[in-house]
Amino acid sequence: MSVLSDLLAAVRPLAEEAGRTTLGFYGDTSGMKAKADGSPVTLADEAAEAVILPALRALTPDIPVVSEEEVAQGIGPARVGARFWLVDPLDGTREFLNGNGEFTVNIALIEDGRPVLGVVVAPALGQTYAGTEGAATLTDQAGERAIAVRAVPPEGLTVVGSRSHGDATAMNAFLDGRTVAAFRAAGSSLKLCLVAAGEADLYPRLGTTMEWDIAAGHAVLAAAGGGVTTVKGGAFAYGKPDFRNPHFVAHGKAALQTALLPSEETIS
Repeated sequence: MSVLSDLLAAVRPLAEEAGRTTLGFYGDTSGMKAKADGSPVTLADEAAEAVILPALRALTPDIPVVSEEEVAQGIGPARVGARFWLVDPLDGTREFLNGNGEFTVNIALIEDGRPVLGVVVAPALGQTYAGTEGAATLTDQAGERAIAVRAVPPEGLTVVGSRSHGDATAMNAFLDGRTVAAFRAAGSSLKLCLVAAGEADLYPRLGTTMEWDIAAGHAVLAAAGGGVTTVKGGAFAYGKPDFRNPHFVAHGKAALQTALLPSEETIS
C-alpha cells in the first residue's frame, strides 16, 4: 500500500467514529449557539471535533490541522505550508438541525494546493465516501463498491444544488443555454459525492463556501474521475490565507463541458 492509502485507512475510522458521535446529539437542539458570522454550531460539532483532532494530530504530528470550529474560535496554525489537513467536523449544520440526514463529517489532506485524500461520512444515511490516488468508494448498507463519474446521458445534465443555501436567480442564469434534464437539491458535501458517484453531473456553487466545506468531497470527486474549477475554468487551489473559496463548478466527465456548457471556458 502507498503512504496515502495507509493514511486513508487510518483516517476513515476517525471520521466514522466522529459520525457516530454526532448521532448522539441528533434531534437535540438545546446546545445550539451562533458563531461570530451568524452560522449555527451545535454540541455535535464540538464533540465530533474532539474525536478527530487529537487522533489526527497523534497520527501525523508533523502535519498541521485546520478545523472549522477551531478557526471560528481564532485557533489554528499560523501557517499551513504545502501539506495540511482540512477538517469540518459537521458540515451541513442546518441539515442536522432540520433532521433530514444530509449532514457529513469531512476530513481531507491537502498537498501543494490539491486535495489528495478525502473521507466524507454521512452517519444518518449510513454512508461513507472515500477517495485517494484515482480510486473512490462508497460504503453503505449494501457494502463497499467503487464509484466513478458518469458520461452525461443524452437527455442532458443532472444538476445538484444546495438545499439550504443558494441564489436561484444566479443558478438559473448560469444554467441558461445548457441542456438540463433534472435538478436535485442536497445538503453538505454530499453534493460533490453525488457527482462522484455518477448520480449527478454538475454542481455549480455560486455563493460563499470555505475550504473545509468541500475539500474532502473534492478529493473523492477527483479520485472518481471528476474535478472542481472556478466558474471560468481556472485552477482551484487550497491554502488561501482566509480559507475562503471562490465560486466554483464541480463536474463529472470533462467531455460534458464542450457539449453542454458552451458558454464556459474549457474545464479540465
